[in-house]
Amino acid sequence: MNIELYKKLHDEGLITEETLKKAVYKHNNPLLSLHWELKTLLYLGVTLLSTGLGILIYKNIDTIGHQFILLFIAAISTGCFYYCIKNRKPFNREQVKSPGSLYDYVLLLGCLSMLSFLGYLQFQYLIFGTHYGMATLIPMLILFYIAYEFDHLGVLSMAITNLAIWMGITVSPIGMVADSFKNTTPLIYTGLFLGLLLLVAGYCAEHYNFKKHFKFTYQNFGLNISFISLLSGYFNDSSYLLGYLWLIGVPILGFILYRDALKNKSFYFLLMIILYVYIAASTFVISWLIKSDSSSAFVLCLLYLIGSAIYFVTLLISLNKKIKAL
Repeated sequence: MNIELYKKLHDEGLITEETLKKAVYKHNNPLLSLHWELKTLLYLGVTLLSTGLGILIYKNIDTIGHQFILLFIAAISTGCFYYCIKNRKPFNREQVKSPGSLYDYVLLLGCLSMLSFLGYLQFQYLIFGTHYGMATLIPMLILFYIAYEFDHLGVLSMAITNLAIWMGITVSPIGMVADSFKNTTPLIYTGLFLGLLLLVAGYCAEHYNFKKHFKFTYQNFGLNISFISLLSGYFNDSSYLLGYLWLIGVPILGFILYRDALKNKSFYFLLMIILYVYIAASTFVISWLIKSDSSSAFVLCLLYLIGSAIYFVTLLISLNKKIKAL
């Protein structure tokens, strides 16, 4: 509330003394917002409901029967989607505001129920056979469709998570279990591909102005997955030349994302980029000092960590000021 504007209107005789006092009182005693508290409780309620239903079904599976359970889950999912279809706004390639908070949670419950339904079908009746990739591919495609059709960031996050699961499964889970997870190279390559794919999806969303607000979610997942994959590749092959190639990829990707973060004035992404680049640089420097077998290696490592930490904080403060000045 702009209290100075009210004072100016009062001085000009456009509002009464009583109106000014009411405005000042409201300004000094604002209402307590429970927006995020209520949203948290609603999210928690949906999660607890899904968990409770799962526990109830698990404990009473012998007396309830599989068909009844499937019918019950399908009824919940169908009811949720019916409500959302009835109350949704027309599709638009730009952001569509939700009709209300209840709408978002009903849609989320519908998606969770749908996943439970498909998962139960696969577990009990093997409707996809042993083609486990299909068991995750179909829910993933449905979730992506729902996310775009109903414009829901939460469902988009679920779809991306299913995409990661699907890509992990297609790497050959049986082979990985047989090797006792000794060789993680396939997962590293898959993770890097997935991360870059999500970053490209975020770029396309903004460039083609198609659900542009989805970019943050795509980029958030893509940035973390890509950097973690690059660092994992280095740790996995640190004794070989390939390990340093993984490490070089961190500042290269960081520079590309750094320019985009500055362009969009996103301090969050700047923080994440600098943090990952700092981890990569520190890993290289400390490993080089340790391998040098110098008697002063430990002292040099401590000095490096202290000096780099100070520089890290100073750089963040400087970038924050730079963003505000843009």
